[in-house]
Amino acid sequence: MRPFTVWFALLAFLVASVAAWEKEDHEIFDIVSELEAAEGKGTTFYSWLDVPPTASTNDIAKAYRKKSMLLHPDKNPDVKGVHERFARLGVISTILRNKESRKRYDFFYKNGVPKWRGTGYYYSRFRPGLGSVIIFLTVLTSALQFVIQGINYRKDLERIELIVSQAKAAAWGPKMVPVAGQRKVRVNLGESRDEDGEVTGKRWLDMVVEDSCVYLLEPNGDMHLIDASTAVKPSIANTWFIVLLRSLLNKLTGGRLLDKATAVPAPVGENGSAPDIDTDASSTTGSEAPSGYSTPKNGEEKVRIGGPTSKAGGMRRKNVRKRA
Repeated sequence: MRPFTVWFALLAFLVASVAAWEKEDHEIFDIVSELEAAEGKGTTFYSWLDVPPTASTNDIAKAYRKKSMLLHPDKNPDVKGVHERFARLGVISTILRNKESRKRYDFFYKNGVPKWRGTGYYYSRFRPGLGSVIIFLTVLTSALQFVIQGINYRKDLERIELIVSQAKAAAWGPKMVPVAGQRKVRVNLGESRDEDGEVTGKRWLDMVVEDSCVYLLEPNGDMHLIDASTAVKPSIANTWFIVLLRSLLNKLTGGRLLDKATAVPAPVGENGSAPDIDTDASSTTGSEAPSGYSTPKNGEEKVRIGGPTSKAGGMRRKNVRKRA
């Protein structure tokens, strides 16, 4: 906790320091930046007027009159930027001849002008347009969503690993010695509670352990392989902005462009014709319920394992979906 306390105290100090800058301070920051940009790095109010930091108000007034005669626009009609330099000279002279403003400048003259001057300082100079703000917010929110996807993916992997280990322990025993053949088990995921924290039932999963594979058993006898591939990996394509673009493009083109881009070539048989595809009752179709769920029974809660298992679009996947 001590490092956190130190960092928090440092952050509070920086925030307090930034909040301490007043309007007059920011005006001095502006003039300092403009003066160094026009006259050279390290140029100060005193060095530009050619007076020492201890100069009196009368000395500063005399130096201003002398400098203004040299920089007057009427005497330098063809000199580029002379109007800006002359106006800047008047502002600097006003700051140094005022007791309060000179005290403020002397502080920064001795201690240095801060590099971080608060968000308002930079916003006033680099005021972003609407397009820049929208792009920034889009990139920021998409990046945050991608990070959240990664966090959820790791949580899903941990959940799947826990369920698989519990199923194997129930099928093989505490010593985890593999047993040949299929073994049907029920995995208890703990108690289910409502919003008030009251227990409403237990969460159970019917599963089948076969060799080293663990399957989720559905009431109709179908089995879905449960492993790391069940969890949905983080993807930029699944962030809200990309999904929105794809949805709009799909509506504008009627789905033709995306269907063409994602179309899978049909398999070709030995004689150049389409091969026969097994379409019996055990084949997986896109209209079936998504995998990763168990059907709730009396007092039990529907439990989601991870992301949806990919379907084969009518083709049987014996290594993923099986019949008990």
